[in-house]
Amino acid sequence: MKNKRNLLLAQLHQYQPYDEHEAQMLQDTILFIQKNKDCFLRSNLKGHLTASAWIVDNTFQFALLTHHQKLNKWIQLGGHADGNENMLEVALQEAKEESGLESLHIFQETIFDVDVHTIPTYQEIPEHIHFDIRFILIANRYENLIKNYESKQLAWLHLWDIHKFNSERSVMRMVRKTIKQSKF
Repeated sequence: MKNKRNLLLAQLHQYQPYDEHEAQMLQDTILFIQKNKDCFLRSNLKGHLTASAWIVDNTFQFALLTHHQKLNKWIQLGGHADGNENMLEVALQEAKEESGLESLHIFQETIFDVDVHTIPTYQEIPEHIHFDIRFILIANRYENLIKNYESKQLAWLHLWDIHKFNSERSVMRMVRKTIKQSKF
């Protein structure tokens, strides 16, 4: 596990955060990984690593969000590492499982966003922290979506409308990054 942890740490050290808030979450994530050998396992009830897929269409004008069943809010697709130390692989796998999309492909293998957020108590699982490593993927917006049990609904939302569904700092930061990315 140590080699993979070191690879992820190297990726995180190379990552350039968008703002001071994300810079603090990046530092918190690095410290968490350094101090927790079981950082890839959800059995660590303090917190654990998760990976998310920020899925956009090829025009960079729409993003795919899920109305998450447990959290009851619109967010990007993603989930627990469950021992898999390759965060990009986790993000891609979660995106496929939660959307049914076959057209998914990796836009860039580097980290797109880093977020640290608290997950509230749910049934027997106590409140804990997700250290989320996010990647940007591209998919065909016209392909049929197949939601799974984790989602109430899936929808392609225009970037300018996402704030109507979720205006949290974390989501809006990814919107701003996408707009900036599309102008290169």
